[in-house]
Amino acid sequence: MNQKEIYKIFKPQLSPKKMLELGVFGGAYFTDGSIKEFPKSWFAKAKLSETFDINLNRFKIESGLSRKEWIAKGWIFKEDPLGWFQWYCRFKNGRRILEIDQIQIKRWKSFGGRHKPAVQKNCEEGDLQCRKRQRQALLQWAYNPIF
Repeated sequence: MNQKEIYKIFKPQLSPKKMLELGVFGGAYFTDGSIKEFPKSWFAKAKLSETFDINLNRFKIESGLSRKEWIAKGWIFKEDPLGWFQWYCRFKNGRRILEIDQIQIKRWKSFGGRHKPAVQKNCEEGDLQCRKRQRQALLQWAYNPIF
């Protein structure tokens, strides 16, 4: 896949600002101070916490692997030590690193390609109690979990 093609397939349904407002990562994503590099407007209505708080997640459920597991799986890169969401925020802010962008966009597409159809297949339309863990995970990957 060439450079132009990879960027054409990346069409997140939610902005970082919207994700933070809806409630992701238990509110504890930017605890390292890196919040300062992003627009203040992103955080005006964000659900943030110094420590993970399940009640700040949109679906009030824990979803995803630990940072230790991300590192073990090779999903953390030196360019974005906090992981995919940090990459996405920086990408949304205009940063481009082709090699990293290709990896992260392929991960994003693969995640949505597995989880969104599973929710759609197994849940009645409008039943937000169905597959809450998958819906929370989709939200954390910039997919609208309500379809």
